[in-house]
Amino acid sequence: MQINRSVRRRLGWQNLWFSLLFALAMGLLAWLSARYTIQADWTTNGRNTLSPVSQMLLTHLDGPIHVTAYARDNPALRDAITRLISRYQRYKPNLTLNFVNPDLLPDRVRELGITLDGELYVEYRGRGEKLRQLGEQALTQALQRLNRQQTTVVRFLAGHGERKPLGAANYDLGTFVRELEKIGIRPYSLDLAVEMRVPAATAALVIAGPQTPLPPGEVAAILEYVKQGGALLWLLEPGDPSGLQSLAAALGVTLLPGTVVDANTSVLGIKNPAFIAVADYGPHPITQSLRSPALLPQAVALEVQPPAGWKAVVLLESQSRSWIETGPLDGTLRFNPDSAERAGPLTVGVALYRPRPGLPAAADPLAVNEQRIVIMGDGDFLSNTYLGNGANLELGLNIIHWLTLDDTPILIVPKAAPDPNLNLSENELALIAAIFLIGLPGALLAGGWLIWFYRQRR
Repeated sequence: MQINRSVRRRLGWQNLWFSLLFALAMGLLAWLSARYTIQADWTTNGRNTLSPVSQMLLTHLDGPIHVTAYARDNPALRDAITRLISRYQRYKPNLTLNFVNPDLLPDRVRELGITLDGELYVEYRGRGEKLRQLGEQALTQALQRLNRQQTTVVRFLAGHGERKPLGAANYDLGTFVRELEKIGIRPYSLDLAVEMRVPAATAALVIAGPQTPLPPGEVAAILEYVKQGGALLWLLEPGDPSGLQSLAAALGVTLLPGTVVDANTSVLGIKNPAFIAVADYGPHPITQSLRSPALLPQAVALEVQPPAGWKAVVLLESQSRSWIETGPLDGTLRFNPDSAERAGPLTVGVALYRPRPGLPAAADPLAVNEQRIVIMGDGDFLSNTYLGNGANLELGLNIIHWLTLDDTPILIVPKAAPDPNLNLSENELALIAAIFLIGLPGALLAGGWLIWFYRQRR
């Protein structure tokens, strides 16, 4: 083919059009990549993809979700939070994430009760909830709780010197109740001398340390409430004066005389031996997320023998070095094995449950059809004074969640690679090293020498 001026002109125009079309195609691809996102999870078991349960929940959340991460300038921590939230943002674009350095906003951190670096605060429809555990299980359950369409009513027994749900005194529960209000739980006081019975719309009844005996009619009303399947949180104290022995007998609970003490708590910086740190949690939904000890000031030990039809789970146990002190709590305390004192570990918190009486089996397999009761040997851990210690607040919120949820908490099976570890013996490691350090280089050298040898013979 002869190349003349006309051919060169046509080739120039062809190259020009090709360059223009190629630039246009690249521009369109860039525009499409900025406008539309395509992501694929090729990991085994889809470890970077939300579970179907979480995806289904996000489809029912029609409003925006705001997540604030109170995390310092730690790249590793912030990257972990970003990766988790981005998995939710793929299915809900109006979920936003903001990072806040807690050192720069101490008043806001103190108002929310933020205590951990990397703690999340999730807001949805005017409600908010703190999240200390980073993971899909915890975040999805928090969104499930914030999505409650119906306000949950929790009633606090009143009229006998109990801790006030809205009180500001050190003894009261005002701070804890404000945390409940943030997640849509409405507190009300209940005076049985006026109402005569527990209202039907009560999700749970709280008995928080009565200081005077209850009249027989009020005791009968509480017993009837429990008999009909009501949920109950009973906060006990040493030497309980409430006169609720019939309730304790109906639940198979015995209060052991004395106060649980631990003389070795001084190593934790606790001067009062009656302030016990509880880190031994039983296997239960209430305690599964707890990662730090709870502080119980002056707790009473419990013995539980659940009646027929009931099941009991120990929630909290004192340390094995603790014991029940039946004498004065001043001076030097020593365990006396010859007295009525009992050595630890001792039960200081228990959960009881049974099929809800009088109701047929639920047609919905996800619906809860249980009556749930929690009995704690101490009520000070939820008071305004001690709520901020250890896992006290998280423990209290978990108790109320377990008592009042009208559906089963979402359970997400952790995803993992089928065999992420490769275990090799020393002989296998030596063989691999010999192959790659000696065998492979030797084979290359031998091949090169053979090629050189045959070329020399030509």
